[in-house]
Amino acid sequence: MKFRKKPVIVEAEQFLPNDESIDKVMLLASRGSRKVTVNKHPNGNVEMFIETLEGTMEASIGDWIICGVSKEIYPCKPDIFDKTYERVPE
Repeated sequence: MKFRKKPVIVEAEQFLPNDESIDKVMLLASRGSRKVTVNKHPNGNVEMFIETLEGTMEASIGDWIICGVSKEIYPCKPDIFDKTYERVPE
């Protein structure tokens, strides 16, 4: 059998190593149903951990952080995001 993904609209922000991006991701995460933790290290490295139903996932710089239709929060690699999603007008 084959299936097509239903068209849904999600909110997403890209995780970049700057305060503006991190603030946007954390605002998005506050709408979700899972815990998101950001660690900023003195050497400039930034880590993000997202509690998901499958366990804790680490987001990499450049990943898109998605708030899904059930308010679940999860990271998505940029290449998969580009193949799966397109921007919609506000």
